[in-house]
Amino acid sequence: PIAGNIEKVSAILDIPAGGGSAVRAAQIAVDEKIALPILIGRRETIERNIASLGLRLRPDVDAEVIEVARDLRTHNYSEIYRSMLARRGVSPKHAQNVVRTQPVVFGALMVRRGEADAMICGTTGRYTEYYNHILDIIGLKPGVNNAAAMNMLILPKGSFFLCDTYVNPDPTAEQVVEITRMAADEVRGFGIEPKVALLSHSNFGSADTPSARKMRRAYQLASQQFPDLELDGEMHADAALSEAIRTRTRPASRLKGEAKLLVMPTHDAAKI
Repeated sequence: PIAGNIEKVSAILDIPAGGGSAVRAAQIAVDEKIALPILIGRRETIERNIASLGLRLRPDVDAEVIEVARDLRTHNYSEIYRSMLARRGVSPKHAQNVVRTQPVVFGALMVRRGEADAMICGTTGRYTEYYNHILDIIGLKPGVNNAAAMNMLILPKGSFFLCDTYVNPDPTAEQVVEITRMAADEVRGFGIEPKVALLSHSNFGSADTPSARKMRRAYQLASQQFPDLELDGEMHADAALSEAIRTRTRPASRLKGEAKLLVMPTHDAAKI
């Protein structure tokens, strides 16, 4: 379901890292007819990675290859980038340098201009380096106030989703509610019902710290705004994953079974 409406995926190939994960992803996309890959990087490196991994991917047949330095769009993209960030001190020369040397910028501009439907990037380097470029170029969906990051864990007992893992260090209750809504929509895209737990060091009112009050208020707001969403909080992680543990404290919980979407109170909690 998540790939049902995607026609092109711009897969950013990180040359210093070798790009192995990007070409593997491109091969899977072709084999499973998920997308038409676009690989951004040096052709010789891409071809070397394909050969060394024993893949069947055929450049220019199965996947488009873009070498930014040789692409005719580079100059036009530099002008677009400069015009977007001109009021932030970006000069024409700086814009040209960024577009030529940052594959994520070129890829994001492709998505913004409708030349690709999605982009996969960030397998190496710092998250914020990619995130800031994407926020500058693609921006937020209309009506959305905050971005957030979600990680998926595929375990023998099932798949679980955690958020926010990178963007908001200490979100407000209102931000937690918006993050919950966006994350639930994404989980549905994987064909999984988003059973949501709002996590905290407090277990259904066992603590009265600012963090506990924040997640308690987030639960109250989310319950009012999304009455059909199966969620509960604030709770411990073990209570989220075990109905038996949860019902000891809250027998009438709206959440049944184990939670699939775990919404964290802070980055500290998400990263531990």
